[in-house]
Amino acid sequence: MTAAMTETPENTPETMATTAQDAPVPPAKNKKERKEDSFPVFVIKLVLIVAFFRSFVFSPFNIPSESMLPRLENGDYLLAAKWPYGFSSYSLPFSLPLLPSRIFAGQPQRGDVVIFKAPPGNDVDYIKRVIGLPGDTVQMIGGQLHLNGVPVPKVKIADFVIRQSSNTTCVAPEFEAVEPNGIQSCHYPQYRETLPGGKTYNVLDLGYRPQDDTPPVVVPAGHVFLMGDNRDNSMDSRFPAVEGGGIGLVPQDNLIGRATIVMWSTDGSANWFLPWTWFTALRANRIGGTF
Repeated sequence: MTAAMTETPENTPETMATTAQDAPVPPAKNKKERKEDSFPVFVIKLVLIVAFFRSFVFSPFNIPSESMLPRLENGDYLLAAKWPYGFSSYSLPFSLPLLPSRIFAGQPQRGDVVIFKAPPGNDVDYIKRVIGLPGDTVQMIGGQLHLNGVPVPKVKIADFVIRQSSNTTCVAPEFEAVEPNGIQSCHYPQYRETLPGGKTYNVLDLGYRPQDDTPPVVVPAGHVFLMGDNRDNSMDSRFPAVEGGGIGLVPQDNLIGRATIVMWSTDGSANWFLPWTWFTALRANRIGGTF
């Protein structure tokens, strides 16, 4: 007896071929569209992350002058912490007016090196040292700082020596010098100040200037009295806030951040079209300096 073999429809080659042909296939262009969409999405996410980081965590700043010598030199690049004093519209990119007032406000400490929007225009970033807090009386007498009627200790130390470069020239011929190795430099009289609370830093005093004697100023609430460490080359709170002049008493809402670390420094001799000069201009010994 011969057994009859039957083929069920699902097992026939014709049926299998038909099933394969009828199976839905995702259109290839959908994958292509998703890949094309991913790049602009990535860019948007990257911009948002960078904006958040610069607004609320750290932001880079460069030093364009010598008003903070000897601590900071023209050509230094530093990171500023954005959170210590809270956040205002000045913390945001382009000072976007999204915050009506400062939030999470924190009080600066005497001796802090701060970045802020300089009055009266409030549109340029400055860097100075906090000297007076609300309620303090600040006065200069004969070139010596007085806080609340008490002289701040000022001790003469070795001259500050800085090499002349594209970023640095001596303010007057009497400060010019030539080192034994032939390098031209500037020698400036240097002093160490110690604020109440123990904060110590060095300042330059190049001789008598009108700003060495000032009337007593009481710092009002919500403000700070700021000075440059290069006392004879700094337009600061000793001068009234006028365009092209001093900054007066600075509102704490103008504070952007606190200097934390020097991440790069150049003497100004680099040329973008000559890559090797990026390294010959580097002042590597300044990188990593903290405040």
